[in-house]
Amino acid sequence: MCHRIFVTRLLFEGMTTGVKPAGVGRAEPGPLSSALAAADAGWHVFPCAPGSKRPAFRDNWQCLATVDHDRIRAWWARQPYNIGIACGPSGLVVIDLDVSDGPASGADALRGLCAAHGQRYPAGTHTVDTPSGGTHLYFTAPATPLRNSAGRLGPLIDVRADGGYVVGDGSVIDGRRYAARGDFLPLALPLPGWITRLLTERPALPAIGVPLPLLGRDQGRAYALAAFREETQRVAEARIGTRNDTLNRAAFNLGQLVAAGLIPPLPVMTGLAEAAARAGLPDDEARRTIRSGLAAGVRKPRAVMPG
Repeated sequence: MCHRIFVTRLLFEGMTTGVKPAGVGRAEPGPLSSALAAADAGWHVFPCAPGSKRPAFRDNWQCLATVDHDRIRAWWARQPYNIGIACGPSGLVVIDLDVSDGPASGADALRGLCAAHGQRYPAGTHTVDTPSGGTHLYFTAPATPLRNSAGRLGPLIDVRADGGYVVGDGSVIDGRRYAARGDFLPLALPLPGWITRLLTERPALPAIGVPLPLLGRDQGRAYALAAFREETQRVAEARIGTRNDTLNRAAFNLGQLVAAGLIPPLPVMTGLAEAAARAGLPDDEARRTIRSGLAAGVRKPRAVMPG
């Protein structure tokens, strides 16, 4: 199916633009050379629109991604496309270290993560500096399947894995280039095992649904306020790699108390959001987790004695 999509697209482009299937070089040699070098490393590439991160074709970019030199030359003979690298087919995990308007950066967060776990910074693998000032660290994917994630390892750290892609070396956005450090030798080292564990293991957290003592309503409200303080403190102090799960668990537990009428929902949402911010979770991720956890907890209210 993927091959048929590619052939249809290529024949259509050849008929409508007069592009030969291979060999002619209207594209600048930089992007084409980089695309071919990535393919030689076994990384599956596809065109992104010139000057953009967006895939150039409407068809499934992961389906189109290839290491075939003839296909790659045919694409880049048409335009100086930017280079997309499909992580899943390429067997890659790319750690995307972003920057912010303030002093914080994803690289700083990763150094802090390494220090917290007594590990060395994962240098020496293929590294690409991005136009925004960030960095892409390329690693060989482990046998354990990994998903894309945003902020799970820390603030300003995204992970691109199966189902994701990155813009490769030689691409240009707003006149600035994605540039590999040193000589372009696309060698990706194995993803460190401790990072794999952080991305796959679910931390041991307090069990959901511990029975609420059968208290009177006044006592129940006091219990709920104490639980609110404990849960928000647990979220605020959560370690990197456990924060999202800790927040989800806290939202579930407090959602059960909201459903029982022991605590109003707005202070719970506000308190959890503030605690998540102190822990360093991105606002969007925290909001989604709080909504999901509260909704699940509300569906299973904890019982209290009438009073």
